[in-house]
Amino acid sequence: MADLATNVANVRARIAAAAGRGGRRDDDVLLVAVTKTVDAARVREAAAIGLRTFGENRVQDAREKVAAVSGVSWHLIGSLQRNKAREAVRLFGWIESVDSEALAEELSRRAEQQERTVDVLVQVNVACEPQKHGVSPEEAAAVVRRTAGLPGLRVRGLMTIAPAVSEPDEVRPVFRALREMRETLERSIRIALPELSMGMSDDFEVAVEEGSTMVRVGRAIFADRSRT
Repeated sequence: MADLATNVANVRARIAAAAGRGGRRDDDVLLVAVTKTVDAARVREAAAIGLRTFGENRVQDAREKVAAVSGVSWHLIGSLQRNKAREAVRLFGWIESVDSEALAEELSRRAEQQERTVDVLVQVNVACEPQKHGVSPEEAAAVVRRTAGLPGLRVRGLMTIAPAVSEPDEVRPVFRALREMRETLERSIRIALPELSMGMSDDFEVAVEEGSTMVRVGRAIFADRSRT
């Protein structure tokens, strides 16, 4: 467990430094530990050293882990098909990947059936990459407005996945664009959107500098540095 504790401490220190450069505090940024390819035993170890928020990419991969680890929050961070909405609502307190009005409507229906309220983020494909999910920047306002009006859902903000690049600073404009989009939507729709989920293992420091409130970090936490 020592390598895990070291990795988490290192990530938290980097978040704190980046937040300071952006004029914010480290506790303004939530660390979401991504458990893709990580087994339930390793997640239990992470919870034992104090991690309290975990992110999973696929509904089917979350079942065992959610059942095995209590007292923590789970975020769905991967794309979601409508036919898995019922189980997603059951397993996750947050769904970060709402990418259409149709998905939002299905999640709302399932949340009402289960008498639950789910926090959601609208995923925006800021860079307009054809291989990635997310609404286009032009569609974002309509999807946010519709989602905000649905029972059983609380729209809390926006999420994006930046392009893979060789230098993290190359994606700074993507993160800045999402922050500016959030500010525009808050003024035009007149709704608070406090959360910006942006930044992963390779680029979370730049994302934090640009205003991220949630970073989704997997490899930098769960890789065993003594074996690489």
